[in-house]
Amino acid sequence: MPNMGLKKLKICTSWSMLIWVIVVLSSQHLVKCQAVGDDNEINNPAVLPLITQFVYSRMSNLTTIISRDISNRSTFCIKDPDADWNQAFNFSSNLDFLTKCIQKTGGDITRRLCTIAEMKFYFNNFFQPSSVDNYLKLNKNCNLTSWISGCEPGWACSIGLNQPVDLENSRQIPARTRSCQACCEGFFCPHGLTCMIPCPLGSHCPLSSLNTATGVCEPYNYQLPPGQPNHTCGGANIWADVGSSSDIFCSAGSYCPTTIQKNSCSSGHYCRMGSTSETPCFKLTSCDANSTDQNIHAYGIMLIAALTTLLLIIYNCSDQVLTTRERRLAKSREAAARSARETARARQRWKAAKDAAKKHASGLQAHFSQTFSRKKYVTHPERLKILDQAEPEIDEDLYPTHSNTSNASMASSAPSKGKKKEPGDLMQIMHEIEDDPDSYEGISLEIEDPNTKGHMPKGKEMNTHSQIFKYAYAQIEKEKAMQQQNEDLTFSGVVSLATNTEIKKRPLIEISFKDLTLTLKAKNKHLLRCVTGKIKPGRITSVMGPSGAGKTTFLSALAGKAIGCRMTGLILINGKHESIHSYKKIIGFVPQDDIVHGNLTVEENLWFSAHCRLSAYMTKQDKVLIVERVIESLGLQSVRDSLVGTVDKRGISGGQRKRVNVGLEMVMEPSLLILDEPTSGLDSASSQLLLRALRREALEGVNICMVVHQPSYALFKIFDDLVLLAKGGLIVYHGPVKKVEEYFTGLGISVPERVNPPDHYIDILEGIVKPSASSGVNFKDLPLRWMLHNGYPIPPDMQKYAAGLVMSPVDINPDHGSNPTDAGMGEQSFAGELWQDVKSNVELHRDKIRHNFLKSSDLSYRRTPGVFRQYRYFLGRVAKQRLREAKIQAADYLILLLAGACLGSITKPSDQTFGATGYAQSIIAVSLLCKIAALRSFSLEKLQYWRESASGMSSVAYFLAKDTFDHFNIVVKPVVYLSMFYFFTNPRSSFTDNYVVMLCLVYCVTGIAYVLAIFFEPGPAQLWSVLLPVVLTLIATQSNKSDFLKFVANLCYPKWALEAFVVANAERYYGVWLITRCGSLMKSGYNLHYWGLCIFILVLMGLVSRVVAFFGMIIFQKK
Repeated sequence: MPNMGLKKLKICTSWSMLIWVIVVLSSQHLVKCQAVGDDNEINNPAVLPLITQFVYSRMSNLTTIISRDISNRSTFCIKDPDADWNQAFNFSSNLDFLTKCIQKTGGDITRRLCTIAEMKFYFNNFFQPSSVDNYLKLNKNCNLTSWISGCEPGWACSIGLNQPVDLENSRQIPARTRSCQACCEGFFCPHGLTCMIPCPLGSHCPLSSLNTATGVCEPYNYQLPPGQPNHTCGGANIWADVGSSSDIFCSAGSYCPTTIQKNSCSSGHYCRMGSTSETPCFKLTSCDANSTDQNIHAYGIMLIAALTTLLLIIYNCSDQVLTTRERRLAKSREAAARSARETARARQRWKAAKDAAKKHASGLQAHFSQTFSRKKYVTHPERLKILDQAEPEIDEDLYPTHSNTSNASMASSAPSKGKKKEPGDLMQIMHEIEDDPDSYEGISLEIEDPNTKGHMPKGKEMNTHSQIFKYAYAQIEKEKAMQQQNEDLTFSGVVSLATNTEIKKRPLIEISFKDLTLTLKAKNKHLLRCVTGKIKPGRITSVMGPSGAGKTTFLSALAGKAIGCRMTGLILINGKHESIHSYKKIIGFVPQDDIVHGNLTVEENLWFSAHCRLSAYMTKQDKVLIVERVIESLGLQSVRDSLVGTVDKRGISGGQRKRVNVGLEMVMEPSLLILDEPTSGLDSASSQLLLRALRREALEGVNICMVVHQPSYALFKIFDDLVLLAKGGLIVYHGPVKKVEEYFTGLGISVPERVNPPDHYIDILEGIVKPSASSGVNFKDLPLRWMLHNGYPIPPDMQKYAAGLVMSPVDINPDHGSNPTDAGMGEQSFAGELWQDVKSNVELHRDKIRHNFLKSSDLSYRRTPGVFRQYRYFLGRVAKQRLREAKIQAADYLILLLAGACLGSITKPSDQTFGATGYAQSIIAVSLLCKIAALRSFSLEKLQYWRESASGMSSVAYFLAKDTFDHFNIVVKPVVYLSMFYFFTNPRSSFTDNYVVMLCLVYCVTGIAYVLAIFFEPGPAQLWSVLLPVVLTLIATQSNKSDFLKFVANLCYPKWALEAFVVANAERYYGVWLITRCGSLMKSGYNLHYWGLCIFILVLMGLVSRVVAFFGMIIFQKK
């Protein structure tokens, strides 16, 4: 058996050697036959396939060498030379055209094929185009002195018999003038060359026939040369870009498996121009016979329906989730409030029963009352200072002493708890029962839920909403009862408040100011002048005065927000020269305008402020208590779940909106609360409700200063201190409200009956009402009289008025000088005034930038949530806002959908430009629509952001949250647009390629929209959003650009987006499209290798624009 296998192996080897010998001998004989013209072997069926394979190998080597040579100059349009040339000249599947040509030429085919030199001559013509179309430059065989029939289109000649054939010669064009005849099928013979070049795949190159009616050789549209009656129509004459000549391209609706065979496209398939095979249509698409494209509108409709359904589900379900969650929370809240009210009523019934029992021990109670009252008044007189019942005119700080005494009282009473009560402590027992009946050992209120007790165990965490709400409302009901007891002004109520340790004291901030003067830099005008005084913690200070008196300027100076002014004098914080910005986290500033988020509910507005500005270590139940207390104290329970409202959508009333504006600062538990006209636009009842809420804040040690316009007498009596300013920023009075009438009466100014005192004083300062003649007081003298009354230094320019007043000698402060406007400044020219205005504006912007980047040490000792935690809060807020704007989002998608349908239906895709026109229009449309939609992210909330950033909230978290949620639109909008445009135009590039480019484009234009929204007002920003895409696209698509325009175009995002679209589409054109691809890309200046670079630049532009927008948001804030 091994011997038999060895014999078979030797036999097989012998036959293989014989075949190779035949091939070699046949090849050599072929050359000899070519030389002598013998075609006997050509017609031998056994030898012909071997000859065909030999010729094809010579052709393959030829195309490989020429591809490498040409690729060095056409790297911009050839990504993979081997793959591209293989797709164009790989005829191994069918060599029938080559066999026929060998038989037609009698084996002379290798002498008729173009050498590398001739091919280079032909292809280089595309890089250096001739002035006449379809003509090559003159050469060795075709020139003015020698123009043989082989130079005509569709004809070729052979090399001389004695001349050797060297197809790989790339330097010299051989002499080829013998035996001219028509070009073979499957080859083309250019006009001006006498050789044949194989037609690329995807072409159809049959022999042409003469149309006797027109005299044109069809289908190639060239004419026979005049004067040569024996010249006939030949083969194909040119392979060029489809715009110059599409004669050899396989027609649309047909496919050409070889360059000499053309088949009609069958039903269920489609065939584009230049196809080598028919492409099956997708399911659910209609493709008739001879279809040039598949009708995939059904897929577009399905994608639209799926996308619309998905968006509706997301929006409706998300909104429903919000509604359901709010409803569940409301039920828990109502149950907790109901339980707290029942507990409070039970406590009241218990107190009523206890009062009845106390009557039986009236004698003993009277004895202990006398003893207890005498001891309290002697031992703790300072406890009454909280309510200003004793020594209200004292200016010293009251709270450190109170805290110490309160702590001492707690320490002394602590050991007594838990022990048996002595008979001598009966009154103390009564008061303790009044304060907290649950702490008495002999009493247990079974009605009260243990979860609603005021004192929660420190180690116990409350996880459910029900537990948290019960705790919060129990505390609120307890505070209501305490407030009612205090309002009764009974002795037990006063002592209960003085000894109450439940009132949580906050860090105290006292602001004192001396000779505070603010001068407007631009006009060199005094806004405030020589203001001296102090605002103290635990007191409500009202700032009043006529219009133009500098009330808001005074508050801005205290809050450190005065920009564009030159400030002199001192502002001390707790007696120290420190920056007010060091206490930013515990300072609340309520602006005059109601700056709240209209697309959030009342509770959501308050909760967001509490989340971001309260201490990060505060428990959830304490935050709930704070928010619920603010809602309760401001009377917002009935509208807590109502939207605040915007200009387009009505929400709560104006008075309620004003109270929400104040509540945003109350929920962060400030130590200093500054309010600019909080009662403007409120009725008397709402104003009193707001003042009562502020009074409770003052009881916790909050320093409250507010500007008030013409308060009612009831409101006026609620204030503790008054700062009365005259025009010019001068103080007329600063002190307790209870002594203001006494002070003005001493000046001879009495308030008439039934006239509100603040109205009367403001009318006098306005000059509307004149003081009585007997007083001898002029309203202009009132600031000076206040200075003389307190012994303050008087500026020199006011000394002449002081000299006429009979007062004690006063000091003169030479540093104050006179009013700068009276400094004798000479009359300036127009140019001087213009320069002064420009200089003032520059200084103003410089001050703003310096203020925005002002850094100071944190002395508030409150650690608020970090950037990442605030980012989560901002993201949740943005999500709620966008879900409530579902109609606007749906309108954006609908408009984008219609734009894709319109442009897709009217755009005629051009194979010559690879759809560049339709892509350019898409770039304009998508850029415009996405920019206008993205403007809403920052244009509509500038005021809210300025307020939040000034309060210490993170700008990084705000910006990232906005941008993060916009990524949803960035991802979805390309799908929405392409669902119509792509399936209408049906380009050769894949949906994925188009989506990636469109995704990066939307990301880029969204970042640019951020810049426009932040740097411009809404109107100009929208105008720029419309102009930029159009202008930049025109620059990017401009032909014959100069070096400067090329540089500008490289800075335009449409240039890179358009190049990415075109390159992705051009890469799918191969075979017969190779010259068209190179010509179009060369004309446009695009590069097939730059698709990744285009994507990177679009993303980079989006990132850079976002960085610019973020820093612009921080720098260019309006304070």
